Amino acid sequence: MSDLFFPITPQGPAEVDRPAPDRVLKGDPVFTSWTLEDRDGLYCGIWESTPGAWRVSYDEWEYCRILSGVSILTEDGGAPVTLRAGDSFVLRPGFRGIWEVVETTRKDFVIRL
Repeated sequence: MSDLFFPITPQGPAEVDRPAPDRVLKGDPVFTSWTLEDRDGLYCGIWESTPGAWRVSYDEWEYCRILSGVSILTEDGGAPVTLRAGDSFVLRPGFRGIWEVVETTRKDFVIRL
């Protein structure tokens, strides 16, 4: 496999997690993540969540592309934004709000600390 190109598909062991209980607003969302790259403050991979809603708080940059499912992202004081397969967006440090997964959602992501 080349150092430049690698498949952007879940491979190997997955990490399973949940949001902190004090952040959960609805349901029992379960996160599954596959890390594809982790070096020098750069993290890339695939993330998936089952339905639920929780408070989010970002201290880093994150680029995301929704691969499947439906989620609603609402910034504190802002209007809800519905995200579907094909939608791409950037979350900036300081973003605060609510992430609601309506239908199990899978995204690829790049995080820069």
